[in-house]
Amino acid sequence: MPTAQQIAWSKLKVGLMAVAAMMILGTLIFLLTGDTHFFSTNVLLYTYMTDSASLAKASDVRLNGIRIGKVKDIGLSGDNRPRRIIRVTMEVEKKMLSEIPADSVASVSAENVLGSKFINIKKGVKPETAQPGAEITSLDTTDFDDVVQQGYALLTSVQGIVKRVDAIVSLVEVGQGSIGKLLVDETLYNKLVSVANEVEKLTVALNSDKGTFGKLIYSDELYGDVRTSLGRVDSMLADLQKGKGTAGKLLYDDAVYDETRKTLAEVRKVVEDLNAGKGTAGKLLKSDDLHNQLQTSMRKIDTLIDKINAGQGTIGQLLVNPALYDSLNGTMHEVQGLVKDIHANPKKFLRIKLGLF
Repeated sequence: MPTAQQIAWSKLKVGLMAVAAMMILGTLIFLLTGDTHFFSTNVLLYTYMTDSASLAKASDVRLNGIRIGKVKDIGLSGDNRPRRIIRVTMEVEKKMLSEIPADSVASVSAENVLGSKFINIKKGVKPETAQPGAEITSLDTTDFDDVVQQGYALLTSVQGIVKRVDAIVSLVEVGQGSIGKLLVDETLYNKLVSVANEVEKLTVALNSDKGTFGKLIYSDELYGDVRTSLGRVDSMLADLQKGKGTAGKLLYDDAVYDETRKTLAEVRKVVEDLNAGKGTAGKLLKSDDLHNQLQTSMRKIDTLIDKINAGQGTIGQLLVNPALYDSLNGTMHEVQGLVKDIHANPKKFLRIKLGLF
């Protein structure tokens, strides 16, 4: 039977084992969930900003994209100067200070437009490095906020476009519109197939030597006619270049050119005289007196025609009075008879004349 001392010793061993197990479990939990290495030494760095840009505690602190620590605290600094309103406390590994030049710059970045935020320190170029408790210069986060707002606007626009596309696809699925009918309407499909068949027939006809287009492509006779026509055109152009014919002389003969220039000069002079009001035609174009005289003459002619149409005067009576017309017609017949008698027996009229003298 175990003694009291043995029992006490056994209890002590069990307690020590339980404590050791708890310590090991706590260490594992800390290593699995903690943000820093267990045996590393951390130091604090600070940066000041105008706005935190939704940065949260425990966010990553990265050096040119590589994680070196975490954000320990974010709060108001009590300073109202621009870009120093928010104070961000960063906890980084001490061994990484040698990799952070004194002129490095910190800024708020994100994995993407809607991703989580983190502090990204961009390395500087100075040989001096940051010391524990040093301040890292920050960039203004206003531009970043603008980018985020633009991302929201772009996302809204994309959502609207997606909704419109979805509405169009819905209409197409139910057979509305040309595309919808093309997908679900067999009649339209059959028409398109018929059109495709006709196009195929036309292509076959073009590939053969039948029809106008087929002969145009395959007929040597038509090719020869075209070559002959082109030869004639080439010959005509050659004659023109040699100065043959009227067109050729017009192109190369200086005498024809001079005559043409003289003719154009004369025509220009005539036009200038017309514009200056010279001559009858010029006065007709420019002179108000001649225009008024013509208007007066036209009015007199119009009045005369009105009188003739009204039967006034001899001519008017001749046009509207049948009796005068008949009398003149009878007189003309008598004159014609007298002329015939004179032609038939001129001596008769000659004797009468001699008898009088």
